[in-house]
Amino acid sequence: MHNFLFKHIDNSALIVFRIIFGLLCFLESVGAIFTGWIKRTLIEPKFTFNFIGFDFLQPLPGNWMYTYYIVMGIFGLLIMVGYKYRFSVLAFALMWSATYLMQKSSYNNHYYLLMILTFIMVILPANRYASLDVKFNPNLKKISMPNWCRWLIILQLFIVYTYASLAKLYPDWLDASAVKLLMQGKSHFPIIGDFLQNEYLHYFIAYAGILFDGLIIPLLLFKPTRKFAFFGSIFFHIFNACVFHIGIFPFLSLAFSLFFFEPKTIRNIFLKRKEFYTQDEVKTPKNHKILLGVFSLYFIIQIVLPLRHYFIQDDVLWTEEGHRLSWRMMLRAKSGSINFRVVDNETNTIIPINLNDYLTPKQQRSLSTKPDFIWQFSQRLKQQFEAENKSVSIFVTNYVSVNGKPSKRFINPEVDMATAEWNYFTHNDWILPSK
Repeated sequence: MHNFLFKHIDNSALIVFRIIFGLLCFLESVGAIFTGWIKRTLIEPKFTFNFIGFDFLQPLPGNWMYTYYIVMGIFGLLIMVGYKYRFSVLAFALMWSATYLMQKSSYNNHYYLLMILTFIMVILPANRYASLDVKFNPNLKKISMPNWCRWLIILQLFIVYTYASLAKLYPDWLDASAVKLLMQGKSHFPIIGDFLQNEYLHYFIAYAGILFDGLIIPLLLFKPTRKFAFFGSIFFHIFNACVFHIGIFPFLSLAFSLFFFEPKTIRNIFLKRKEFYTQDEVKTPKNHKILLGVFSLYFIIQIVLPLRHYFIQDDVLWTEEGHRLSWRMMLRAKSGSINFRVVDNETNTIIPINLNDYLTPKQQRSLSTKPDFIWQFSQRLKQQFEAENKSVSIFVTNYVSVNGKPSKRFINPEVDMATAEWNYFTHNDWILPSK
């Protein structure tokens, strides 16, 4: 294992990936501006639902979030050209993580993947060739890298895809009813909208999704099936890009394929002038034990984190507890209705709450089905009335439907949400059982 991890291989795949990765970071940043995502998600809302515990992360006032994303886009370009590489990728990683944690109305597993990937890229020697850093300091130039650089990416992808496949093994996915509901939201698409409503297509998507996610990494690693798996990846990710509109992720996923092909193939296609590394050399760094310890701890966390919902009471599809950071991608369709009853404790009068005065339509949709949103909004209402020197109790009437099933009461209407506590790692018992 020691020789395997620290054996040096040609670094062409990492160099090409850095260039593509930087370009995609730039496109994701400027795309958020031109598609109106920043305006809808970070500027128009009166407040954002941040990850609980990260209240100090708030959008910049006015239109400054546009500037924020322009700066991120510039760092993306600097990553692409390899200028001040480690500073640039670390700056992008920190800025991206801040925007990820300051709002979750637009939560996406792909945003989470980009966050951890940027921190991985900080430690990878991706600027050692075809970069401005090398141009200004030729001593940095290298044509090889340790084998662990490649396998760090591959193991991370294996975890992502494997959990994505396993999460689909539940009844509503296996009978394609969950896929049907997801496709109903695409019926207005031109040309393909009607086609996406075909029942046979729903079953194909359901089982192809399970098989693709579960097998794609082994098939790419196995040389006889590598090309077939790659062409299958092209079809799969282009389909996702067209149907689900998930930004750069399909193209980032295709870029990952660079690490599965032979380094010489990558060099011959993209870097024909580059000298190919042919030595068979193991270079053990002085801090290799620390490095192995950190990597082991990191992957233990990545393996355990998606399993935490098995140790929390009730079904994650209902409670949402343990859903995030678990690679549970596009698994269910939820809808709900919600009403807040705020009672003045001194006069016992009911204070009317119009959600349109507080939240955008998208925030309201998340509020109606997600318990952490409900708790956070209740706490915000409590703080608002405390500022007016009013002591209030807050009660919630909430019904939720999962995958088109009959709506059921979600939050215990007898619990005062103004005094309820949020449990980070265990079940919140004010969420009613799913039965």
